Amino acid sequence: MNRRKFFKNGALFTLGSTLINPLQAVAAPIEEDSFLRNKKAKNIIMLVSDGMSKGTLTIADQYLQRKNGTHSNWIQLYLDNKVSRAVMDMSSKSSIVTDSSAASSSWGGGVRVKNGAINFNEDGSANMPIWQKFKRAGKMAGCVTTVPITHATPAGFTATSNKRSDMAGIAVQYLENKYDVMLGGGDKYFNAKKRADGRDLYADFEKAGYQVANNRNELLAADTTKPILGVFGEEDLPYSVDRSNRPELAKEFPTLAEMTQVAIDRMKDHKKGFVLQVEAGKVDWAAHANDIAGLLFDQIAFDEAVKVAMDFAEKDKNTLVIITTDHGNANPGILYGSRANVEFDTIGNYKSTNEYILNQIKPTDTPQQVREIVKQFNGFDLHKDDSTELLTYYNGLAKKEDGLYNYKKLPFKAFSEIQKRYNSVGWISTDHTGDYVELAMYGPGSQNLKPFIKNTDLHYFMLEAAEVENKF
Repeated sequence: MNRRKFFKNGALFTLGSTLINPLQAVAAPIEEDSFLRNKKAKNIIMLVSDGMSKGTLTIADQYLQRKNGTHSNWIQLYLDNKVSRAVMDMSSKSSIVTDSSAASSSWGGGVRVKNGAINFNEDGSANMPIWQKFKRAGKMAGCVTTVPITHATPAGFTATSNKRSDMAGIAVQYLENKYDVMLGGGDKYFNAKKRADGRDLYADFEKAGYQVANNRNELLAADTTKPILGVFGEEDLPYSVDRSNRPELAKEFPTLAEMTQVAIDRMKDHKKGFVLQVEAGKVDWAAHANDIAGLLFDQIAFDEAVKVAMDFAEKDKNTLVIITTDHGNANPGILYGSRANVEFDTIGNYKSTNEYILNQIKPTDTPQQVREIVKQFNGFDLHKDDSTELLTYYNGLAKKEDGLYNYKKLPFKAFSEIQKRYNSVGWISTDHTGDYVELAMYGPGSQNLKPFIKNTDLHYFMLEAAEVENKF
């Protein structure tokens, strides 16, 4: 293949020539390793902290610094100058504020689609997802996530659908396209007793030669010489803070880092290499709920998966690692004040998500009982007025909250506003934001990253880095 010709004809060359000087604008590390030069990426690992605002990245790093005296793995890569860094415009076809399906489709299909679609255009045509292109080029391909494996971000790399909500149909596509390792939640999309069509997808995957794992022990004991389908939980895996404080959850569910390691072990010896997408999907769900414990500790769990990928890539020398997010969400931040440090540090005492706490409160509870519940799981004493205010959302005196993933209409926003008075963390909304997002790269091809790119450019960047022609 003519590498120079491929790059010249790609979207990234156009971007560089029209906006910036391509000879001066490469955001590569100062001490560029010689192994990057003229070398293609045999493997690609793309890690996505879904819904990660820059405030989320900051909060996780500040927390780890104050707790352990260490930076997050992501920020340490910046400090060590190991990665190329850029910002990326994640606009969709229909809005400057994207949803996850359009965002993932921009990377997966190389085309901007409207919010709600998976690699599906308005004229009814579909764009082949990038993991299929790599499969046809002879590589192994897989996805890992903490939400349903059929959810928007994995699907953008692997499937096509005019409705992101058709997760039962997306599950069938995974079988048809023969992906090598798929790990995440979503039992109800595979289980014959729960699917509307009664189809037993677990049995179909097993007939196709897959190992099926439904808990942590089964996954860690899996034979990595065979394809693996791992589905954990009815819908999603538990939040990291809940998993860490409830032994029964830790026993049943793997961590994101553990799933990432199993996926790499499954595919690392393939002679033509592999591509892997890793998603911390519940960072986004926690942001929708303004849930600081859910957000912080799932972001840290994602950071541990970053370390797994980087440890492999630094040893392997043939792997391009991409670390990013698909959009901002709720834009949390540590607020100015004389007690900001000490109040922020109290989050280290949180032992559960807000979702878990709010589900413990009953309409018949007294303000004192609410105080005891919050004290048990957050470690601080609510003022009586705050506990009384929270109760109004249960006894009909205040309107119940709506919101994405708030199926029980819990008072997520109200509780986060109360918590802000004790932890100094504020939020601007409970929904996506149109941020330019962080993008970091390590390994072969990373030296070609420009400081500013569009989301669709990343599709062609991955193909070029691996020297896979866009001919499918």
